[in-house]
Amino acid sequence: MGEWLSSLDVWWFWLALGLFLAAAEMLVPGIFLIWLAGAALVIGALAFLLPIGVPVQILLFAVLAIATLYLGKRYLRDNPIAAADPAMNKRGLRLAGQMATVTQAISGGQGRVHHGDTEWIARGPDAPVGARVRITGADGAELLVEPTE
Repeated sequence: MGEWLSSLDVWWFWLALGLFLAAAEMLVPGIFLIWLAGAALVIGALAFLLPIGVPVQILLFAVLAIATLYLGKRYLRDNPIAAADPAMNKRGLRLAGQMATVTQAISGGQGRVHHGDTEWIARGPDAPVGARVRITGADGAELLVEPTE
């Protein structure tokens, strides 16, 4: 059974590893494994084209993996990926511009407001219970509000 495995060329291993890492990149959050996949695919191509030994292949893979990780991180730092919707999954930010009703008087800059079916901790200028306020933003789980005119 092991004969066919020992008869396989090493470049098949590198190509399989590269494809496996590329597929794993889709399952793992972040952009990390794709650089290792690229390094493995390059080593697979080099092993196919050039008669280099396995120790040299491993050394080249290590060097290439470190280089691609560094260059990839540098590229992403210089060219950040812009979010299509910066307020996605940030419910407080999505409420900016909407109206809320004060349920616990805002005094000393703190109180509670009701919006939709939820009561939120609010920060803003003093306002009595029942006053209508405009949501201007969010700081964590606290809504930032201002009085309406």
